Amino acid sequence: MHVLRANSVSDELRDLWDHAIKRLKNHRGGPELYTTIRRDVDEESLLTYVVTSGALWTISDEKRVLGFALVRDEVVEGVFVHHEQRRQRVATTLLRALVAGENAPKDGLALPGDRGMKSLYESLGWKARLLTMRGE
Repeated sequence: MHVLRANSVSDELRDLWDHAIKRLKNHRGGPELYTTIRRDVDEESLLTYVVTSGALWTISDEKRVLGFALVRDEVVEGVFVHHEQRRQRVATTLLRALVAGENAPKDGLALPGDRGMKSLYESLGWKARLLTMRGE
């Protein structure tokens, strides 16, 4: 597997991104995380923006993009792996490569109830240190 900073928006990456955003918006806490990810960028330009800013990292095999991670300001804001590749250590390989690289992330965001993401971060030796609560 190859971990690289995304440098262009392919149809394949766009499809994976769109699927990830759809899943994110349907998860508890997802709309709030999406707002955090978007910042002041309009929805249609967001993928292009994160790619051109150097914040999106992809993991691929010889055939296709398997997943990606959005990393800004030393924070993993999101990780997404193609559903057919889940439970095959793709996200682990991606995050380990990022942690071993320059400007390694030091924090990661996880949604409420996302035990898989929390376990992934813990496998890197990270510990939970902040929980945000909001009244409705």
